[in-house]
Amino acid sequence: MLKFAIIGCGRISYKHVEALVNNKAEGKLIATCDVVEEKAIEKANEYKSKMNSSDEVHIYTDYKKMIEEIKPDVVTIATESGYHAEIALYCLNKGIHVIVEKPMALSTEDAEKMIKAADKNKVKLCVCHQNRFNPSIQKLRKAIEGNRFGKLVNGTARILWNRNMGYYEQAPWRGTWELDGGTLMNQCIHNIDLLQWMMGGEIETVYAQTGTFLRDIEAEDFGAIIVRFKTGAIGIVEGTACVYPKNLEETLSIFGENGTAVIGGLAVNKVETWRFADGLDSEEEVLKHQAEDPDSVYGFGHTPLFKDMIDAINEDRQPLVSGKEGIKGMNIILAAYKSQKEGIPVKYENFRFRTIDMK
Repeated sequence: MLKFAIIGCGRISYKHVEALVNNKAEGKLIATCDVVEEKAIEKANEYKSKMNSSDEVHIYTDYKKMIEEIKPDVVTIATESGYHAEIALYCLNKGIHVIVEKPMALSTEDAEKMIKAADKNKVKLCVCHQNRFNPSIQKLRKAIEGNRFGKLVNGTARILWNRNMGYYEQAPWRGTWELDGGTLMNQCIHNIDLLQWMMGGEIETVYAQTGTFLRDIEAEDFGAIIVRFKTGAIGIVEGTACVYPKNLEETLSIFGENGTAVIGGLAVNKVETWRFADGLDSEEEVLKHQAEDPDSVYGFGHTPLFKDMIDAINEDRQPLVSGKEGIKGMNIILAAYKSQKEGIPVKYENFRFRTIDMK
């Protein structure tokens, strides 16, 4: 039974609570931590209520004190993005396994430090790209691995959402360069991760255009990226927080010489198009078996992601979304910011963009 602690009890933390409840046979929450004590208390009570348990969940406002006093096996980090690296490095260097929300860091340098710290201290580092565990995405990945598409031509990630000013005013760190980044880094990184995971191979260049059109924030509320892979295939990203009046879609589309697949739904959880020359499964048959939409764009993936991390610890293997995987989508976005700032495509070989600061 692994002992877990949650650091950061804001918007996404209920998914961490849910994942631990759903993995109750192998993991147990022993502490919550937030600089706002009431939030830590709320998450502890939420967990105890769902578990129908009176077991104590310790409450902290200082994560370092929490680490020293209760010594958890695993911490999950769901704070503002700009604090991910600092907290993760402290925990990793204390010999504690880490699950960190996306993005894992806001610079290549910090992300690489996290990966090295996990390796040095022989602990596991997992990044919350939970949509990789969606059945629809797993099916698509198997088609990629089975070469059912043949030569890949292009893939597109579309994240057409609405985030009004109330969303940014609710948590003033959102949309800032210091702690967040814009739509690409916050809202689009999950689908960008999936795009690069499916298209595979090394990246040649990244070119981007971004703008801040409607939201009073430092960073972008719209971004477009073109990724040229060394295979010759092209990835296209369209991401926005400006769709009126509400979220429109999040889709991932992959196109090859022998196949076309489109995954949509609220959280890229439904197969919308499935056409392959090999005829191994008909589109009609695939479309019959569709998952229900989740309660939010966060999807159903945290539970299997936590399960995979638990198994990785027990089996002494890397989790599916290790630090080395988690850095990939983040680096594409950092390269996109660099491209926007310089007005030219960024050559990806030996790419290092050490700060998200665009000011």
